Amino acid sequence: MPHPVELQLLNAPTMPGATLLLALSGWMDGGLVSTGTVRRIMESTRPEKIAKIESDAFYLHAFPGSMEIAAVFRPEIKIEGGLVERAPRLPRNDFHADASANLVFFLGQEPHMRWQTFADAIFGLCERVGISRILFMGSFGGSVPHTREPRMFGAVSHAYLLPILKEHGLRPSEYEGPTSFATFLLSQCPKRNVEMVSFVAEIPGYLNGINPLSIEAITRRLGKLLGITVDLASLREASNAWEVQVTDAVEKDEELAATVKKLEEQYDEELLKQQDE
Repeated sequence: MPHPVELQLLNAPTMPGATLLLALSGWMDGGLVSTGTVRRIMESTRPEKIAKIESDAFYLHAFPGSMEIAAVFRPEIKIEGGLVERAPRLPRNDFHADASANLVFFLGQEPHMRWQTFADAIFGLCERVGISRILFMGSFGGSVPHTREPRMFGAVSHAYLLPILKEHGLRPSEYEGPTSFATFLLSQCPKRNVEMVSFVAEIPGYLNGINPLSIEAITRRLGKLLGITVDLASLREASNAWEVQVTDAVEKDEELAATVKKLEEQYDEELLKQQDE
């Protein structure tokens, strides 16, 4: 099957049975869990850029409505002293590969439109390189407190992959509602002869910004699944510092502190129930 013209191959190697680690900013990248995890694993390898998906056909840059709404879609620019200091940052969708580790990495932005064409571009790269498995990592805002290990959920493209979820401490996802592009891609995998596993962390809904604790939790599981060595010590150090910083901020807000305490009690009660079952 010919790949979409939007997929630009640069120096794509042949890597039979390779695994693609997929990261998408946007809908399921709260706490930078999706992009942050893939970037962390890339640091432990020697990836080279092999392909890209041209972005023009997949994103809205101008959207009707108030400036507050339109600003979400418009590329950002920086002007100082009347001169452009930084050009507008348009979405990038790049593939990198480390042939020695048999790993391919995709860092991109969830498309606004033409999902099928975007998916076809990803599957086209899979076919060209020989990728047999896609691993996606993401997050969603929930009721887990920042002082506890994030709950982990998973979904798979094929029933025979379900044991992977239990093996790595992921709960099978139960969800019905608005979907992400990653889940759309998951639904396409069986007819494209590609396996896919989705790792999703529940992060505190009351926080913004990077969440190193969840990045660590997924990175640890991916390292075990892939059989690679990742620097977890630095991630643990960052997680500890992040928890102390967030706790200090929470304690200064009595209402938020009470909410977090209640979430901790609910989390611990649920954990005890699971242990009794």
